[in-house]
Amino acid sequence: MEYGFLTLLPPIIAIIAAVALRKVAVALLIGIFTGELILFGWNPFTAIDASLNEILTVCTDTGNLKTFLFTALMGAFVIMVEVSGGVDGFVAYLTEQSQKVKSKRAAMLIAYVIGIIIFIDGLLSIMFTGVVTRPLIDKYKVSREKLAYICDATSAPVNAIIPLNSWGAMLMGLIAAEISAGFITGDPMTLLIQSLPFQFYSILSLIFVLFYILTGKDWGPMKRAELRVQNTGALYDEGVTPLLNDRDGIERLVPAGKGNKWNMILPLIVLIGGTFIGLFVTGGGSIIDGSGTTAILYSVIITLIFMGIIYTRQKIMTSKQFSDYLLKGVSNMINLVCLLVLAFAIGAVVKKLETGIFMASLIGDQVSGALCPAIIFVLGAVMAFATGTSWGTFSIMMPIAIPMAVAMDANILLTIGAVISGGIFGDHCSPISDTTILSSMSVGTDLFSHVKTQLPYALVTAALATVLYVVCGFAL
Repeated sequence: MEYGFLTLLPPIIAIIAAVALRKVAVALLIGIFTGELILFGWNPFTAIDASLNEILTVCTDTGNLKTFLFTALMGAFVIMVEVSGGVDGFVAYLTEQSQKVKSKRAAMLIAYVIGIIIFIDGLLSIMFTGVVTRPLIDKYKVSREKLAYICDATSAPVNAIIPLNSWGAMLMGLIAAEISAGFITGDPMTLLIQSLPFQFYSILSLIFVLFYILTGKDWGPMKRAELRVQNTGALYDEGVTPLLNDRDGIERLVPAGKGNKWNMILPLIVLIGGTFIGLFVTGGGSIIDGSGTTAILYSVIITLIFMGIIYTRQKIMTSKQFSDYLLKGVSNMINLVCLLVLAFAIGAVVKKLETGIFMASLIGDQVSGALCPAIIFVLGAVMAFATGTSWGTFSIMMPIAIPMAVAMDANILLTIGAVISGGIFGDHCSPISDTTILSSMSVGTDLFSHVKTQLPYALVTAALATVLYVVCGFAL
């Protein structure tokens, strides 16, 4: 720990830059450069060269490349399922019995179920949940704010709890970086799965949404919104202008109402089944010992081939259209891949500076290592709320949290869960988060109304999650 307090500069500057610029990639680059400046005696030219070499080193690692490739291909998977009508057909299947719905509780439960089941993409989940259930919600005089809360509070938590998506790729990549750095041992996929029960904020968020749906015991601004709709029928507060309900302009190849649910279900079965088979093969007959990154990479490749076969045989798309959408899906994930590369690089710099060890030494004598997960959760939640990005929070906090937990002898799985939960909190309720904005758009309300009604619920959930991290920190 020869650098003293200077070791804190790269992550602090990265966090400040992320908040000020709202550009996580730029913030990570600044953090990497700052770290190299410290390591090379404040020589800017050497630091620039070292920063570039650090990034290139990340890109030459075979394990890292597998993670990057899987992440990019998951973008192709998501767009294929959407344009083929698979998601439309699946949502139609879930809602085809909606005419039999006889209560507001049942209407909200349909929105809750759709929000959970469409776990392949958070923004896709929000859009379909809001658009599909909005007429039903209006019919039974449920506030648009309540529907926005249901959409928002199920999308990000479910994406983290069921990580068979780009979220899982991102998180496995960050964990893999800490394994490569030598802080922890094991397989990234195994560690992520083992940490799922400790994602307390995500789990509590799903439980509380269901509680409010089943009991109707709303309070605070949400209760006032519900009373407004029930007593006056007004969809919005006076003077409120709802956000536009818009889409991203992706051309659908299947007309509305003609989607086939099996175009989503079958690829998911192949993806999930292929992953477990891959784990079994790479683990020499043991799923636990298998290579998660290798298994899921080959699984998504096989799944895309399978999708190409069934979609072309159905004449949904030609081979050329399949290739075009494949490339479009991959290109949509380039920003995420770049973010992963930079996250790996800043993790390597932080390791050289021993930031986590130094942070642990600052509070090691005063604070028990059992409190480390709770501290990490609170720090991550504050950062995620300020920046509006869960992935950016993961990228900056994971390289700090794991070394810190190792140095303080804290539970690693609990700490990983705390990092993820902290990021989910901000993604869920920050007014500058894409999911918060899209939730408002999809249900047809305004951003401020959505934030002010759901924030009290989110804060209570976060407070209970903090208590659980403290209790489990001492118990485990």
